[in-house]
Amino acid sequence: MSLEFRHIAHAYGQVRALEDISFTAPAGEITCLLGASGCGKSTLLGLAAGLLTVQQGSIALGGEVIADERRSPPPEARPVGLVFQDGALFPHMTLTANVGFGLPKSARGQAEGWLAKVGLSGMGARYPHELSGGQQQRAALARAMAPGPRVLLMDEPFASVDIVLRRRLRRECRILLREAGATVVLVTHDPAEALDIADRIAVMEAGRIVQFGTPHDLHHTPQTAAVGAIFSGAQVIAGVRQGDSVTTAFGLWPLATMLGALPDVAQLDLLVQADRLDLVADSAGCAVRDVHPMGPVTRVLLEGAGGAEITVETAAPVSAGQAYRVIPQPGSVRGFAQS
Repeated sequence: MSLEFRHIAHAYGQVRALEDISFTAPAGEITCLLGASGCGKSTLLGLAAGLLTVQQGSIALGGEVIADERRSPPPEARPVGLVFQDGALFPHMTLTANVGFGLPKSARGQAEGWLAKVGLSGMGARYPHELSGGQQQRAALARAMAPGPRVLLMDEPFASVDIVLRRRLRRECRILLREAGATVVLVTHDPAEALDIADRIAVMEAGRIVQFGTPHDLHHTPQTAAVGAIFSGAQVIAGVRQGDSVTTAFGLWPLATMLGALPDVAQLDLLVQADRLDLVADSAGCAVRDVHPMGPVTRVLLEGAGGAEITVETAAPVSAGQAYRVIPQPGSVRGFAQS
């Protein structure tokens, strides 16, 4: 079933945490809430889980309102499963007992089956402290899914494991969740994680959703320079449109270097990839601050007017004592109204 947030707003005293949030996490898909700490993503998840009381707006499951300003039932009264960053397993219980905790007595024999599904077959007699971090997270996932919740809510579930294990675990988790047909809402601050696991991503900033879409949408058609930088690895450069060029801290960039039409404003944010910039030796150009060979390319950090910095990746030789003009390749720069 789809999970729908309708005009959600929330405050902690005088601090506004969420402002008019509306979007739908589609049935059977994994939706990520992505943003920096303090953007409101965990607050939104807490409202869906029943850990927080809805102050404004409503939350619907399969079209039926499950929480609004008049009623906000607790987690145990909602058809949702929860997975937290640390797994939150009961330390005095075996894995079988942990997974079977939310099941009726007649169904607790299913616990071993769920442990097998998450790769923990034959480990039901172990206690949480006898497991690695990745195994604990698998057990927490099995416990959350065993009762058959209609929605699974996950708050940074892979943050406590090392980066190599994290990559494998989230890919395994995606396959399992997709096979189960679960509707999932997952909180993360890591764009790579969101791209790796999500079907759709809600990018949050200062209590609002700045863009909601598929990973393909966010990568290829960002609606702001900040979103484009997050998903493409590009850098954001300030510019001022003047006639047939844009003035930047690194020189004049012709409109011919722009991808598509620019917004009809003077102040711009320009999005450009480091490997779509060329360097031309020029004594009046930008000073080289660092040269870092990286195998087939060299990463060069340059300083422009006012101390602004830009990174260029090039296969051409670069001299640390030389100054360079930075020239974007044709059609390589995307322009946005400055935020």
